[in-house]
Amino acid sequence: MRIMCPLPTHESLVAELRELRRRGLPGLRHCTRDALREAAVAAGLCGGPDDEQTGIEELLGAAVRRLAGGHPVRDDDSCDPLARAAAHSFGIFAARRGVPGTDRRKAAAGVYGVTTERFRKSQEHDVVAELAAAVLAVAREAAVGPTDGQRAQVVTELTAPAAAAPSAYAAPSAGVRSRRPGARPVTAAAAPAGRITVRVCPIEEVRDVDILVSSENTYLEMSKTFRPTVSGALRRAAALRDAAGEIVDDVLSRELGVWLRTHGRAGRPVRPGTVVATSSGALAAQGVRRVHHAAIATPVGGGDRYHVSPAVLGEVVRASFELARHESEFLSLPMSSICFPLLGAGRGGLPVETVARRLLDAIRAELRRDPSWAVVLVTPEESHARLLTAASSAP
Repeated sequence: MRIMCPLPTHESLVAELRELRRRGLPGLRHCTRDALREAAVAAGLCGGPDDEQTGIEELLGAAVRRLAGGHPVRDDDSCDPLARAAAHSFGIFAARRGVPGTDRRKAAAGVYGVTTERFRKSQEHDVVAELAAAVLAVAREAAVGPTDGQRAQVVTELTAPAAAAPSAYAAPSAGVRSRRPGARPVTAAAAPAGRITVRVCPIEEVRDVDILVSSENTYLEMSKTFRPTVSGALRRAAALRDAAGEIVDDVLSRELGVWLRTHGRAGRPVRPGTVVATSSGALAAQGVRRVHHAAIATPVGGGDRYHVSPAVLGEVVRASFELARHESEFLSLPMSSICFPLLGAGRGGLPVETVARRLLDAIRAELRRDPSWAVVLVTPEESHARLLTAASSAP
């Protein structure tokens, strides 16, 4: 029998959320949070004082995504206004974290096109009340477990807390779930904020993740579209085509060429670990906003082989997160999720175990600094996914 932790009342959550709205997430430790803590414990997101703040933040992020219908929350008209307003109000959008309460309220009012005062007296009450209800729903569902119908919708993924200490970092014992033979590839929404999801599918099939990371050589020359590589697959999937299916705009390669010419690097290698962003081309239809091109593979032997240093993987993770934060803040691109393939495990020749360990170490470090991001690790091979799970469980 599974013992369900007690849940707080809706009224107590509303009262604490009102106080938290004034202070914002960075002020959480100074707020009354007994009800929020109870809900986070019931949801399995925290177990004690050491991870209480992280657990409550994860709970609020999950509740806002619930308001958005289970999808990543975006600051545009495609997203539910209630979810957008909640994300602004509480500083869940990365660009709003640490922003004064008056400015957060102004941004939330802008979602509804009303004055700040009108929002404070009207819509804000609804936002807080609905967020409290969503918090209870998330906690209740986590405590009692998913229904059979919900289980059927969860595919090819397993999750593990990323912000905890390494010794506590472990994936569920159920292992990797694969899609049914012959079924159309399905990819669920991004992992909860501050967590890592491992998915078994080709990277070009990933949906509703803001940033996909591609593995490139140090000349930032993408693979041919017919090659079975991450670079080739993303180049092919992002290309714009005419009615006959012919490529009319090789978007990713074209934009990389513009970057190289603009920075005086055409025909010249960049430093390993360099990350360059482009738009997502046709992948935008899958909810992808940007593609980050990571220069990791140095050509050797006349270009027939490639060398990848294991140390460059950590540099790529740090650079990609830094670029993501920059684009989110300064380019008005509200992003909260990023997907990494097994960089360097293909033609780079690195052992999958080495790649898994290096990527996970670097990602965990980034999520400890900023747990507002959700991370997906993707591989088409179940055996590789199990290695990722084993690496995540190792001390």
